[in-house]
Amino acid sequence: MTRLLTTALLAAVLSVPAVAQQKLGYIDSEQILGQMPEFQSAQQALDRQVQQWRAEVDALTAEAQQLTDEFTAREILFTDEERERRQQAIEAKRQERDALRTRYFGPQGELFREQQQQLRPAQERLLAAVENVAERDDYDYVFDRSGDYVFLYTQPRFDLTDAVLEELGIGIGAAATPGSGR
Repeated sequence: MTRLLTTALLAAVLSVPAVAQQKLGYIDSEQILGQMPEFQSAQQALDRQVQQWRAEVDALTAEAQQLTDEFTAREILFTDEERERRQQAIEAKRQERDALRTRYFGPQGELFREQQQQLRPAQERLLAAVENVAERDDYDYVFDRSGDYVFLYTQPRFDLTDAVLEELGIGIGAAATPGSGR
């Protein structure tokens, strides 16, 4: 849906007669966010939390595997009732692991909420800087080349990444990325 809307918008912009030229620009938000200290520290904190959550899920996976291995090794020694009880314990451990994985990493899980809470301030600051640069330099449209919409060709003169970094007060030469035209 977003890609279709972006394509339709781009087609409309490109079909405007030459008399009413539109000024287009683009940025590389991944490069900019990668140089914003508040985004980097939030991302590092989030990465540490994700490692902890993965360790918890992995521990439950290991427990389920251990129960399965023990069951397989001794299955012939168990009564029917004991066999059923152990299989239920294995399934309960797997369900516990799956529920924890969904709680942490599901579509509306804790990872999603933490990303929204911790990363949003830096993203909103980036958006405000883009808007300031676009209004100051009279751009009609600014696209993000690191998003879903991929440009097959762009002229470096329309790259506003450095201007946005400058607007954010971040040194421009700090980390030029390969292939970014700098």
